[in-house]
Amino acid sequence: QVQLVESGGGLVQAGGSLRLSCTASGGAFSTLNMGWFRQAPGKEREFVAAVSRRFDVTNYKDSVKGRFTISRDSAKNTVYLQMNSLKPEDTAVYCCAATQGGNYAYTRGSEYNFWGQGTQVTVSS
Repeated sequence: QVQLVESGGGLVQAGGSLRLSCTASGGAFSTLNMGWFRQAPGKEREFVAAVSRRFDVTNYKDSVKGRFTISRDSAKNTVYLQMNSLKPEDTAVYCCAATQGGNYAYTRGSEYNFWGQGTQVTVSS
């Protein structure tokens, strides 16, 4: 059973940066396609970014392109989400997800089998 633990959330002013981390255990990291999703109060969960298990495919939500970067470190079994130029509308609980199927940067939550508990990101104006 794959377990995911996120960290790195917090409170930041608009225009600031945060780096989220998600560390996986219980499964071979090289088999995991990883994604980040977020859910703001009163809104549905939405896709943010994803990276394939071979790190050769990435996908991003349009509104974060050019501001967010997803990466992975196999030596640390960790995927990162570097978030720059943060905006108040980025405020949400951010969760990482993993799936062992294929090699792709999946964008739908239904394609992921494992989920972390989430970390709060709050961007003040």
